[in-house]
Amino acid sequence: MITVALVDDENLIRAGLRALIESEPDLSVVAEEGDGTGVVDMARRHRPDVVLMDVRMPRLDGIEATRALERSLDAAPAVVVLTTFENDDYVYGALRAGARGFLLKRSRPDQILDALRTVVRGDSLLFPAAVRRLAASAGAADTPAARAVASLTEREATTLRLLARGMSNAEAAAELFVGVETVKTHVSGILAKLSVRDRTQAVVAAYDSGLIRPGENPAPR
Repeated sequence: MITVALVDDENLIRAGLRALIESEPDLSVVAEEGDGTGVVDMARRHRPDVVLMDVRMPRLDGIEATRALERSLDAAPAVVVLTTFENDDYVYGALRAGARGFLLKRSRPDQILDALRTVVRGDSLLFPAAVRRLAASAGAADTPAARAVASLTEREATTLRLLARGMSNAEAAAELFVGVETVKTHVSGILAKLSVRDRTQAVVAAYDSGLIRPGENPAPR
C-alpha cells in the first residue's frame, strides 16, 4: 500500500484528489493539510510515502515546506509538487529543494495515479521536459555543481543525460546496450559523486552545472 498525504489550501482540490486516490486498491490517503506550516508534524505522525504538495499557499509555500521536510526528517517522504501553470518558477525552486517531480493540476487522473507509483519506485522522472523549461539559466562554469559533474566518468555523464530524458533504468540500459545492473551501478556512482539523494536532484545538478543547457532538447526523438 502506497500512503499519500495531500497539502493544498483549496478544499475542493484535496477532496477531488482524495476521491481519485482512494479509488485505487494500492493507494491510500493518510493525511491532509491546508497549508505548508503543518507539513513536518503531519509527516512525523503519519509517515506517508508521498506528499502531493501545492506550490503556492498563503502562509508557507511548497518550496519552503519541501525544504523543511528534507531538513527535519531523516527519511523524508517523496514530494510531488502541484501547480496550475507549467512555467511556474516556483516549481524549479521546489525541485531544487528536494521534490521528486511535479504534476499539473489539470493532469489526467491516470497521470496522477501513475506519478504516485513512479516516485515510490524511484526509477524514473516526472515530466522531464517541463524540468528543462523551468531551468531558466544554465549554471556558471565554476560552481560546486559544475565541479561535481566534472568528476563523472564519460559513461556516467552519458547516463545522466539519459536520466534527463526521463528514461528508466531499463530504457537507459537498452540505449547503452548494457545490462540494467550496470545502469544501476552508474546511477549509484552519479548520486554519490554529486552528493544527491535521487535522480531528480542529479538532473537539477546537471542543469545547474551547465552539462545540460535549458535550450537543449534531450527528449527522445
